[in-house]
Amino acid sequence: MEPKHERTFVDYDRTYETNLIGLRGIIYFGIGLFLLIVITFGLMFFLQNVMEDQAKESKDETNPMMMTDRERLPPEPRLQAAPGFGVESEQGGRINMELRAPQSEYWELERQWERQWADGQRDPKTGTVITLPIDEAKRKLLQEESAQAPVSEQSQNSLEESRRLPSYSSVGRTASDVRR
Repeated sequence: MEPKHERTFVDYDRTYETNLIGLRGIIYFGIGLFLLIVITFGLMFFLQNVMEDQAKESKDETNPMMMTDRERLPPEPRLQAAPGFGVESEQGGRINMELRAPQSEYWELERQWERQWADGQRDPKTGTVITLPIDEAKRKLLQEESAQAPVSEQSQNSLEESRRLPSYSSVGRTASDVRR
């Protein structure tokens, strides 16, 4: 007996999905996208014109956020190397350094520093000396100390007591060293 083999034929063309391109949907999408782009460009053009008109109307007003000429300069300390900078003098004026050698700013600052080193720096409001050279300050301090009243016995005792410190070898006993 022969085995029965049934042959089934499968139509492979019908097993796959049909692939149809919806041309109408693509055309509608393209037209819609084009209209959206045209409308957006139109609105942006209108908005640009409105903003330019507003800028023309308010052109005569000064902008409160605009920097002054002094604020546009680079931060201190500045290296001269370019004309147009100046130096603030001790008397409160400004020394213009235009049309001078680039080193002229340094020379002027050096003169001011030498003057301050020799005479001391003065407070602009009161005119009193607030900084002095070390040798001058020592000399003034010694003159003031010699001009003071003689030292009282109580202050001398306080000084002696403050100089007495427990020594490292005393380990808490009453013996103490006198320090300078």
